[in-house]
Amino acid sequence: MKYFAAIIALLFAAQTAQAQSVVFGAGFSDFSDSLSKDEAVISVEYHHRPFHEATRFSATWGGALTVDTAADFHIGIGLIGTYTFADRWFVEGSVMPGYFSEGDDLNDLGGEFQIRSLLGVGYTLNNGNSVSLAITHKSNASTQDDNPGVNSALLRYHWAF
Repeated sequence: MKYFAAIIALLFAAQTAQAQSVVFGAGFSDFSDSLSKDEAVISVEYHHRPFHEATRFSATWGGALTVDTAADFHIGIGLIGTYTFADRWFVEGSVMPGYFSEGDDLNDLGGEFQIRSLLGVGYTLNNGNSVSLAITHKSNASTQDDNPGVNSALLRYHWAF
């Protein structure tokens, strides 16, 4: 629980700076354990202004909260990289370690510490906002004896401000 409080504090501290974008997503989660219950999922992310920008690549910090219909949730912070290609198209990847709590005991991922990785492809609209399709994977990277993992597919809207 102390990790959860620290992550929340970091997310609120990050929100005092001008953000690059807030990303809203909805999709479906597929738990690897056959006894688990697959669930609809929503997510919200905060992407800060880039701390590194090159011709087509940018890197930034961010945070993400994911909640499914069984009240399982993950909150994490980490690095986000974006590579722009073919005019408005981009590829996004991120790694966000954080805290996981299962709302349904069947959806146990082996521990509270879970790492969310994301790979997405998107398109930037005329107004500067974007849409993307992403896949995520959460697991504890074998830091626990049990490591079933969960995969999600998300349709996302990136609101830039």
